[in-house]
Amino acid sequence: MNVIAKTQQFAQTLAVVGFTSITAAATHATAHNPRTDNLLAAAAAETTRSTLTLAARMLAGLPTSASDIADSAITDMAAVDSTSSNESADGEGEGVAEAEPDALDVLRDECYKRLNETATQFTAGETYCAGTFDGWLCWPDTAAGTSAYERCPEFITGFDPTRFAHKECGSDGEWYKHPLTNKTWSNYTTCINFDDLEWKHSINLFYKTGYGISLIAILLSLAIYIYFKSLKCARITLHMNLFTSFAANNSLWLVWYFVVIPETEMLKRSPPPCIALHIILHYFLLTNYSWMLCEGFYLHTVLVSAFISEKKLVKWLIALGWGTPAIVIFIYALARGLGGSGDEVKHCWMHSTSFENILVVPVCISIFLNLLFLCNIVRVVLLKLKAPASIQGSCGPSRTVLQAFRATLLLVPLLGLQYILTPFHPDAGHPWEQTYEVISAFTASFQGLFVATLFCFFNGEVIAQVKRRWRTTWFSNRARANSYTATQVSFVRCGPPLPGEEKV
Repeated sequence: MNVIAKTQQFAQTLAVVGFTSITAAATHATAHNPRTDNLLAAAAAETTRSTLTLAARMLAGLPTSASDIADSAITDMAAVDSTSSNESADGEGEGVAEAEPDALDVLRDECYKRLNETATQFTAGETYCAGTFDGWLCWPDTAAGTSAYERCPEFITGFDPTRFAHKECGSDGEWYKHPLTNKTWSNYTTCINFDDLEWKHSINLFYKTGYGISLIAILLSLAIYIYFKSLKCARITLHMNLFTSFAANNSLWLVWYFVVIPETEMLKRSPPPCIALHIILHYFLLTNYSWMLCEGFYLHTVLVSAFISEKKLVKWLIALGWGTPAIVIFIYALARGLGGSGDEVKHCWMHSTSFENILVVPVCISIFLNLLFLCNIVRVVLLKLKAPASIQGSCGPSRTVLQAFRATLLLVPLLGLQYILTPFHPDAGHPWEQTYEVISAFTASFQGLFVATLFCFFNGEVIAQVKRRWRTTWFSNRARANSYTATQVSFVRCGPPLPGEEKV
């Protein structure tokens, strides 16, 4: 069961008390590719070109080696090995990729058990192709001149398990051999849903573009905050910490997409640096939600508390914003590293496990608390915006509601509440699935851009500081230029008379 499914189960529990929508963020928080049903789908989507190459090799009848499969997808059950030997007397091996020994033994044993149970299907006088195991699927005894059909293997990411592979049995009772290799050949090219693969590739490109643009905006915002010292205050300090977590998170996601996912050999070996990247990436992902919670708590506190030391409050929030995710990720890494087995500790920890609940629950709690903070903040803002009727006039209440609505919209991206738009992932093939994926990609990857735009680029204090600095620089340069011109004129006039200017 993947992380999204676990998040949805947690959401259903919260639905009893009416808070199902808060788990939307957990979808993005605990899966490196939140718009797919499982973590490994990202690997397949990122390797569209290699999958097409694999299909071409299949059509050509070439052996599909381990590198071919690794380039096209990371298997759920195991990495695959190649076998280039010809089909033996007992039907084992057909020049196609096989799973690792343990997984292969299980598949082979199940296949032969199934073949033994159907051994009496044909009489002695009938011509048929004997059942065989090709390393991926078990093909039953098949009448001559017909084709056998089997569902595509689920353990090959990039293959659609609802589709069918087929194997042709010739009229002579021999399995079809590809003319280029002269080896028996199973047709798996129909297993690849090229339209879906291209769609996932487009969504991944959307994510990478959004993360890249958001990263640039966040870094520019941080540069502005650092450059203008006069902007420094408790609120801006919190913004800078949130922006720092965004910058680190977006940078690490881009590293994951561009460096780790294409390197299938790295995913196969799962070296310590790759696992470390997974842990650090998820730490900064948690800090995103931790700092959004800190922002919500700070706004709520300064609004409802008349006497509060903002300096002390900021110090506590800095400790909580960076420290709490560190504790959570330490528990997660320790639990998965020591207690994980099999799929839980390979492929750079891409596989979803029950240990990811350690990450899901804090994110859900963070979004839930921010939702409560927002509701109370709006209530307090409405109360404070109310003015005496003599001052408001007939348009007062409408303006008050409009101001409160504007303040609410500004706080939505800051507190991460846009994930309420995507609480549950539709089932595969659902009419709304692609719409959901687009909305999810947009809200997740462009959040940094929205926050930087609303709280830095469009911030009145920032705009005033930039204008003031620009005017100061412009007038300073103009004054310097005027001074230089005056000096030059004075120098000319103080020199000796020019020809024709002598007094007569």
